Amino acid sequence: MNASIYKSSEGERMILELYDCFQKSIDVVFEDRTVNTRFDRTHVLVTGPEQGLPVVITHGGNSINPQGLRGLLPLLKLGRYRVYAPDTIGHPGKSAQVRLSANDLSYGQWLSDILDGLGLEKAAFIGGSFGAGIILRLAAYAPQRITKMALFVPSGIVAVPLSSMIFRIGLPYVEYLLFPTRQRMYRAVEWMGPEIEDDILRLIEAVFQHVRVEAEMPRPATVVELANFTAPTLVIAAERDAMFPGAAVVKRVKEIIPNLIGTECLKGGTHYSSKTDMEYINRRILEFLETSR
Repeated sequence: MNASIYKSSEGERMILELYDCFQKSIDVVFEDRTVNTRFDRTHVLVTGPEQGLPVVITHGGNSINPQGLRGLLPLLKLGRYRVYAPDTIGHPGKSAQVRLSANDLSYGQWLSDILDGLGLEKAAFIGGSFGAGIILRLAAYAPQRITKMALFVPSGIVAVPLSSMIFRIGLPYVEYLLFPTRQRMYRAVEWMGPEIEDDILRLIEAVFQHVRVEAEMPRPATVVELANFTAPTLVIAAERDAMFPGAAVVKRVKEIIPNLIGTECLKGGTHYSSKTDMEYINRRILEFLETSR
């Protein structure tokens, strides 16, 4: 699909301004790279020593790459890994606006093409929410290209409960679109969690106003798809995640991922991680990258 994901050119400009503001707030020096894939061009932020072990980070859906990277700042500042963070194609950011299907292997092919364009045979992968689900598409398409995989509040494991999709997520969002007020915007994001920072709220509001939101989530991976995937894997779910309930994620991930090094469910955790939960997620991911084989 070649139609713009933005509702107007002015809206696109505003989102890209927010992108640059979030990137500056991280206080990390990035290189800007452009990689050509079979679907179209992809913008990639790169940081860390050139000889560092390669790590690819994929961000959440309907959001911007620097916002996701800000949550993983300890990894970025460690100075031990060469981090590659692509702007997800078809989502807000600086990649092409081509929308891919999350139900087939398209995202797996896209990530594989990115590795080719970066000159990487394989890498460790880290992703949260939508970003986790598209890593699982790569695990199904080209499992040998993943050395380690760390997922948090992940899509791609279980489907969003219908009651949450309709009543907690869908209806408040539609109500905001029809009758936009700040109070309705707060109700539309209430399901994410209680500790969303003000600048994140401004970003979400801008996305609601200016982006044609992608509603399709990566579908749950199957046992057959991941039969040949042997990379060590860490999965961190959140107990009160309205999209991907922690208990259901923990139960199913044990059934579909062969080399599961660790699986955890953050007690009281929500889809948008609190500062305390994010500190723990960072600590566990760094331990996993350093110790798992």
